[in-house]
Order: sequence, then C-alpha cells, then structure tokens
Amino acid sequence: MKFFLFLLIFFTSLFGAKAVEVGKRFESSENCKVCHRRIVEEWSASWHAKSHFEKDEYFKKSLEYVSRKTRKSLNAVKIQCATCHNPRISVTKTDEDYEIAAVMGLADEDDPVNKAVNSKVISEGINCVVCHNIDKIHDEYDKSKRGINRVEWTPSGVMTGPFKDAKSPYHKVVSHEFMRSNPNKLCFVCHANDRSVKGVVFTDMESEYVGKQTCVSCHMGPKQKGVAATYKMYNGKAKMRMVRKHGFIGAHTPGLWKGALRLQLKKQKNRLLIKVKNPQPHNIPSGFGSRELLVEIVYKKGTAVISEKTVSLSRHYIRRHKKVGIAHLALKQSKDTSIKAHGEKTIRLPLVNGADSVEVTLYYRLVNDEVRNLLDLKEPIWSKKNFIVKSSLRL
Repeated sequence: MKFFLFLLIFFTSLFGAKAVEVGKRFESSENCKVCHRRIVEEWSASWHAKSHFEKDEYFKKSLEYVSRKTRKSLNAVKIQCATCHNPRISVTKTDEDYEIAAVMGLADEDDPVNKAVNSKVISEGINCVVCHNIDKIHDEYDKSKRGINRVEWTPSGVMTGPFKDAKSPYHKVVSHEFMRSNPNKLCFVCHANDRSVKGVVFTDMESEYVGKQTCVSCHMGPKQKGVAATYKMYNGKAKMRMVRKHGFIGAHTPGLWKGALRLQLKKQKNRLLIKVKNPQPHNIPSGFGSRELLVEIVYKKGTAVISEKTVSLSRHYIRRHKKVGIAHLALKQSKDTSIKAHGEKTIRLPLVNGADSVEVTLYYRLVNDEVRNLLDLKEPIWSKKNFIVKSSLRL
C-alpha cells in the first residue's frame, strides 16, 4: 500500500513540470573555456556564478526562513526561487502532492524534484547557458511572470549572442537584436518586478529606470578591443571585436559605490540640510529588499566630536500577525525612502549647540540590521559599509 501511494504521489507531483534540457557538453562552463577563457574567468568571480543557494548565505537563509514561515518544503521554495536564481532547472513546479510526499518522507533522492534541485546543471547559477541560450523574451506577458516563465530557450547546442558573423566549430550561433541594441530587455527578465508571495512588489528596476543608458554600460563596463572567442576561425586568426567584461559588478562590489551619489550640505537658520543627488538611471537603494543607505553625521567643535547621528534609508517589511519579516513574505512594506533615479532627497536635521562644523558620510549596505539579525547572517559582506561620498561644512 505504501509503495502504491508513493507511485501515485510520484507521478502527480510532476504535473505542470516543464523539462529544460541542457546537453552534457554544455552543463559546465569549464567546457566553454576552450574558446572563451577570459570571459569564463571573469564570470566565475561574479555574483551571477553565486546565485545557487549553496553559494550565497543570504539567499540560502532566506530560503530556509520562507520554508519555515510558509510551512512549504525547502525544495518547493528552492524551485520557486529558481525561476531567476537557477532558471535551467529541469522541474519548474511542485504541487500539494509533492508536499505530502515530502512530509511523509516518501520523496526520496530519485524523485524528479529532488534530482532537479541537486542537479549539477544548476550548480553554477546564472552561467553561460542561461543568458546565451535565451531565444525569445516575452515582454507581452504579465509582469508577474519572471525569469524562466518569461523566456523561450534555444535547443541545446545553439548559443545566442550579439555578433552577426560569429561562428564556432562546437555549437551553432544565433544573433539576437536584444543583445545588440536593447540589452536592458535581457536584464529585466529577472531584475524587475520582484514581489512577495502575497503580491507586494518590493523592487521593480524596470519601472523606476530613467533614460537611455544601458545596464551593461556600468555592470559590464565599456566595450574594449579584444576577442570574445580565441578559436582561430577567421583566416587562421581569432576575430578582434569590441567586447565587454563579464564580471557583472554591482551592489556587492565596493569600488562601484565610490562617487555613485552626490552630497551637498547647507545651513539654514537652525537646521542642517543634507541633499543627496542620484545621477544613476535607477533608484538607490534598489535591486533587492532591505538594502540600505547610511547617512552618518558628525558634529564637531574644533577637532573634538560633540555629537553623532546616523540616518538609515531602508525599507522594512511586515508579514502575518504584524511581525517583522523579509521582503519575500511581506504583507505590507514601509514608505519608499530611496533616492529616485536622476532625483534627489533632502534630509533636514537640527543643528547641535556648540558645533562649529559638521561632517557627513554616505555609505551603502547590502542588508539592514533588522533583516541581518532576523536571518542571523554571519558573513562580513552583509554588514560591511561601502563608502560612497563624504562632505563637510563650517557652521
């Protein structure tokens, strides 16, 4: 009887699953190094390469937190988040039958769901066969459909890219317009419309984006003369091209923050006005829930510090029973305090008696204290303050 029940749950749990096949020769980026060594080495140090739950403490502990609070199996939550974090996963949906099997201990390691979650195919996170296997992006779909649910894949062995004359002896090559003239379209497959399980949109970089600047101009850097592929297929030589780096630098990269915002200080009667300007095409903070801008104010008399204050600009989230939670479980969220794209925000503070100067420093932090403590994040990167800009004023 138990075996019959196992078979019933086994097959019904697959309903709605969509297989995504990746040929064995393309499963590992190591195989891509034969022709694309520089690009693969740059990517391997990026956070795209760390999007798998075993390589990112914040992501892993968020999954565990959501699983506990929603009483879903951990694998069900992993598959739900794989939509963007591991979009080449071979099973894209679980149902109540799988949850019953998981609770009863009937979903063994050979279950397709468990095999999909533990597969080597997804262990590299956002790798070559994610971005370079996207054949079509469905902008016409509802905004709630993201990641794997917004794209169509090429057949295994067909790679996409920006160059019309690209060729390879190892795979077919297709050139797509969105990689040449509108790369933002590719970025916003995942980096847009991030919402909680209750439908609260806590990040939407696509709707907040202003201007014609491309995402890759900052996050992949300017085009430089070099080779995309080292294979000598063009009259016995590698093709020289204008290419970008594949390190995908972003909020986790301290050097990117230096000078990212501008700071102006002004005394107005008995108040200090701190104006923060954002020349970037998206809001700051943005990109993920609970990121934080820290405005540190130090009042001095001569060289002596007489008062200090820190202003936090971050969003906070409330889940069931009015309890503090993370963005992905939010029923409600606090007011948006970010600096809008190409916008500015003025913070007004009272002056401190006796102070003859003030020094203001802006920092960026990946996770605010509230969520860092809630998830018990230990790695230093989550609490590190990344310097942006500093300014001082005589009072």
